[in-house]
Amino acid sequence: MAQCDECGQHENMPYKCRMCGNTFCGDHRLPENHSCPGLNEWNDPKGVFDSGFDDSVNQQGRNSSFGINTGTGGPLAYFRGNMTFVFLGLMWLTFIFQYGIAPLLLGISTNSLEWFNLFTLNTANPFYVWTWVTSVFAHGGFGHIAINSIVLYFFGPLVERRIGSKKFTVMFLVTGALAGLAQVWATILTDPGAFVPVLGASGAIAAIMGVMTVLNPNLRIYIYFILPMPLWIATLLFAIYSAFVSVSGGIGAGGVAQLAHLTGLGLGLLYGAKLKRDGERAPQELQFGGGGGRGGMGGRRF
Repeated sequence: MAQCDECGQHENMPYKCRMCGNTFCGDHRLPENHSCPGLNEWNDPKGVFDSGFDDSVNQQGRNSSFGINTGTGGPLAYFRGNMTFVFLGLMWLTFIFQYGIAPLLLGISTNSLEWFNLFTLNTANPFYVWTWVTSVFAHGGFGHIAINSIVLYFFGPLVERRIGSKKFTVMFLVTGALAGLAQVWATILTDPGAFVPVLGASGAIAAIMGVMTVLNPNLRIYIYFILPMPLWIATLLFAIYSAFVSVSGGIGAGGVAQLAHLTGLGLGLLYGAKLKRDGERAPQELQFGGGGGRGGMGGRRF
């Protein structure tokens, strides 16, 4: 017996949609009867043989045991439906470059000004535009990137499947950059002489969390694979904690970019509200470790 992702009804003979990969009851088995992103541009025949980054055929060929899209559509076909995994790969490649290649092969020592200007969005050079992107993929340590990777791995594909890879890519990069910029400019305004570098994907991941919270606030998650909790409670606790620490200890208390967290979450909630008005929905249950409270979104600033 399975549960319908559209209405939550338990179904003895469920139908799995080949376009979005979700499970539905008899009433919602046809793509036209549920919020199937594959129908959005299905009438565009050019999309099938276009660049490969066309969400009109978003779920064709998704038969891999790892849930990776292997559909046709040109040289960029791999990325359609798989941008979550691309971002995960870029995070870890950047991490290796930060602490391995840059210091050992390029002679750029960690915590040097050159290193900060390459990998972090900082108060000294907020107009170094490349850092708006590199800082999203760079991280402050193994624990930092590990926690962010866990949350992105479980939440990312669900949101990407709902809004398509192109919109997901834009959302991830824009919210990640805006979250970092909010942290940096708030610091410049409140403490003009401080040198504060910001890095990490936490702002973008908080935005993903916000989108999921709006689409399905009662989604059951398992914090650290053990503690069951509705997503809206986990999000609320996360927001309360970040706000409390910001008020009591400052926007960067404890070396954590609390304002970046709140900015990313706020942007995600706003975008989720827009998606909900457009009729989007999200799956009913999710299991992951590391979401929610203090350990769930380890955004970092030195």
